Amino acid sequence: MTFDAHQLDTILLAGSAITLLAILAVRLSAGVGLPSLLLYLLMGVALGESGLGLHFEDAQVAHALGFGALVLILAEGGLTTHWGDLKPSMRMGVSLATIGVAVSVLVMTLGGHYLFGLSWQISILLGAVTSATDAAAVFSVLRVVPLPKRLTGALEAESGLNDAPTVVLVVLISSGAAMEHGLLAMAGLIVYELAVGVVLGLAVGFLGAWTLGRSALPASGLYPLAVLAFCVLAYGTGAAIHASGFAAVYVAALVLGNSDLPHRATTRSFSEGIAWLAQIGLFVMLGLLLSPARIDLSIVALALGAGLLLTFVARPLSVFASAVVSPLPRRELAFLSWAGLRGAVPIVFTTIPLADGVDGAEQLFDIVFVLVVVFTMLTGPTLPRMARFLGVARRSEPRELGIEAAPLERIAADLLQVHISSKSLMHGVEVGELRLPQGASISLIIRNGESIVPERRTVLRHGDDLLVVTPRKLRTATEERLRVVSRSGRLAQWLSSDPRKGPAPVEE
Repeated sequence: MTFDAHQLDTILLAGSAITLLAILAVRLSAGVGLPSLLLYLLMGVALGESGLGLHFEDAQVAHALGFGALVLILAEGGLTTHWGDLKPSMRMGVSLATIGVAVSVLVMTLGGHYLFGLSWQISILLGAVTSATDAAAVFSVLRVVPLPKRLTGALEAESGLNDAPTVVLVVLISSGAAMEHGLLAMAGLIVYELAVGVVLGLAVGFLGAWTLGRSALPASGLYPLAVLAFCVLAYGTGAAIHASGFAAVYVAALVLGNSDLPHRATTRSFSEGIAWLAQIGLFVMLGLLLSPARIDLSIVALALGAGLLLTFVARPLSVFASAVVSPLPRRELAFLSWAGLRGAVPIVFTTIPLADGVDGAEQLFDIVFVLVVVFTMLTGPTLPRMARFLGVARRSEPRELGIEAAPLERIAADLLQVHISSKSLMHGVEVGELRLPQGASISLIIRNGESIVPERRTVLRHGDDLLVVTPRKLRTATEERLRVVSRSGRLAQWLSSDPRKGPAPVEE
């Protein structure tokens, strides 16, 4: 098959048009409350054989491109995650990615075989592909839902790490190697790949941070490219030595994203743009791979049954089993159960048995596709309301604003947004009485749609939004002080706090 300039022109025309439509779909999805990935999937279906007639049936190409997109999405997740937010929840996140995956696979396998009449191989594959949460969905949705850091940290750690054991299990089951090696050998292989992947990710991440921190590159735009190259290097090295490339790329990105590198804000913005592009291409491609003619009532019924079993039985059981390692209040465990966002990852993993020619793989792909569409529409838009219903939402939780701020980058500072809720005891407190750590300050107050430049005697009110500038090294102390004042008022920890260092740590 030859490839000429005319074909390239056609591909560039179609690709740019689809990308622009997908970018506009982000705004549309935000307005109607639907996850943008659903619109991307539907765009792919509309472009496919039942729509404009584009044919795409190569499962091996879809498998390869899907894994490439997941690498970029996981890299963005690690680069934009603060280690301080993730560290307290890492034990729960790892537990969800290991114990939680095992419980979910077991429940879905038994349900698939005994309730839905699927073969044992397809039942295990159904359990494996649906046990992994989607990093893109988690990173994009949870960062706009005001939650305690221990919840967002646990979900982000889970989504970044649970791809590793899942993909190993799917490959072993699809190839038939699992039956040859036995359960203990398979478990040992999963532990080996995950452990070596994490160690490799740490090594590449610290090597990249050390190298870039001492390199004076001639253009600022080279730093984001170099950081992303190190992340992809971690994945490629892991895959080459038969370790978990997914664990390696996430951990390497986490190390690089939390290192004091030049042009850090530019790097994060670049990685977000690349991740959006990867998501658009991934979801449109998966939509193209679907053949709507195969979707009948039996497929829809199986998808709905599997989705109900996953959402209301397998996911809650996996979360509560994981909590044995890191106990949490029941209302927080209930939210973690509801927040098991799937998305494109389960569909991507179904391309592995498709590429291997497993009997029933097409049926599995169709079931998982319908399951993802229906239950993403159910869980994604309802997360904010579920958080409020369970009492875990915190509008006053300080959240980083993703804006370009070169002066802040030069002094290694972050810009936070704080909302003073109707129950916050920050109401009536003067700005000077906040006693933020030295170097942190309230730069602007938004009240009733108007901006106020605060002074020390400016009184805070319910409904205010505060923009807080804080040096990065004092960010944790600044956030802790804001939380304490919000709960206890102006005299909170007055005697135990050093205004130069920030307050003593408090329990959330």
